[in-house]
This record gives sequence, C-alpha cells and structure tokens, in this order.
Amino acid sequence: MTDQQLNVARRHLDGQMREFGYRTPNVDFRKGYIEDLRGVDIADESVDVVISNCVINLSPDKQRVFSEIFRVLKPGGELFFSDIFAGRRVPEPLTADAVLRGECLAGAMYIEDFRRLLRDLGCLDFRRMSSRPVRVDDEALARKIGGIDFHSITVRAFKLESLEDICEDYGQVAIYERPLAESPHAFVLDDHHVFALHKPMPVCGNTAAMLEETRFARHFGVIGNRSRHFGPFHCAAPQLGAGSASSSGSCC
Repeated sequence: MTDQQLNVARRHLDGQMREFGYRTPNVDFRKGYIEDLRGVDIADESVDVVISNCVINLSPDKQRVFSEIFRVLKPGGELFFSDIFAGRRVPEPLTADAVLRGECLAGAMYIEDFRRLLRDLGCLDFRRMSSRPVRVDDEALARKIGGIDFHSITVRAFKLESLEDICEDYGQVAIYERPLAESPHAFVLDDHHVFALHKPMPVCGNTAAMLEETRFARHFGVIGNRSRHFGPFHCAAPQLGAGSASSSGSCC
C-alpha cells in the first residue's frame, strides 16, 4: 500500500498484459484504506468478487472493512479471502503488541465473532474452503500468546438476501451441468460440497441460492424451489477449527 509498491506493480503491467494476452490492462491500482473503499471511488454494488489474502487481520476496524466489502459487492457477489482466525478472543493487552500484530496473530479474528459480524451485515451463511493450524515456533511468542489456537482459513461468502441462519430442506437438487474451464470434472463450492459433473446432488436452500443466484448460475441446474419445506437440512459440515463449536447451525 505504499507508493513504491504501486510503482513496481505499474512498471510490470505491460509485461503482464503480454504474458496473459491482454490488449488493454485488466487491472488498475488504487491507493487507499480497506476501511474506506468509497475513498478510492468504488461505488455501491459495483464489484463481482472481492479477494483478500491475510490482510484484514491487520485492520483495527474489521466491522468497517466488512461493511465496505458488502457495500461494494453486487447482489450475488462474492467475498473470497484467506486470513488468520483464533479459537478464542485475543486478550486486549496482546492486541496492541507490535510484534504479535506484525506476525498476524494479535489481530486474528475469533471465528464466532466473525460469524456474528457477518450476521449483523445480513450474511447468515458463509463457507469454509480450507483450514490449517498455524504453528508458533518462536518460544517467546508462544509464551506471550498463551494457549490460543490459530488457524489459517479460506472463506467464501456471498451477498444474498435469501440465505437463512441454518440449512433448511426444500427438497432441492443441484446438477453441475456446464463445467468451468478450471473445473472440468468437479466443482468445489466449499470443504464439504463437491459437485461431480452431471451428478444430481441434494442441497439445502442456502447452497441452492449460492449456485443459482451468483456467477455460478450458468454452470448449474437447480431442480425445485422453496415452495415446499421439509424441515432442517442435515448437513454434516466440519468445524471451522480446533476449539470452534460454530453455533450458526448452517452449512458453514
């Protein structure tokens, strides 16, 4: 986010265009704060996908970050990001520790607080793509951070008004009919939804919405709607990390 970094990016733009076959740039670079996307002229409901890699944990105002993300996403748009999450809340004195913050630990979000934050923004169901434990090998840092468990988690969340706070069964079935180029044989929605090409798969109402009300709609056929309800959808979803007992009840 420095002028020097932006200059490097712009200096390599022509070479990247040639390598990937673009006649005009398909990216532009703007300097600003992730808590204020309006300040870099990103309009309401103008973005298809927001991607972030291990940076939101560094923000002192995560509520504002996610609020801005969902402001700029189009209906059906997607947030796809990886970050460090904690299995419990990081104590207040440690959140100000410069070394722990630089190691992306002090600002790690407690997974349940993250769920509540998204809920308050109207996103009632998010999905985990992958998770792995984060080891703290430095003995001094490990002693300082105590028994808090950290995980690097990749999350996908959609801006959809139709999501419910638990998985509900409407008797719907999804079929991966028209494959994406990068997923010719199977499509991975999250860590427990893998759709084999042309194979019908029962899905909850939330999953159906994620497939038929987003950029994936042209690749899927969804049979059924929400006109008939059969109670909760029993979705065997893995936990979001050691120590998390995610109480949302949804497929996340």
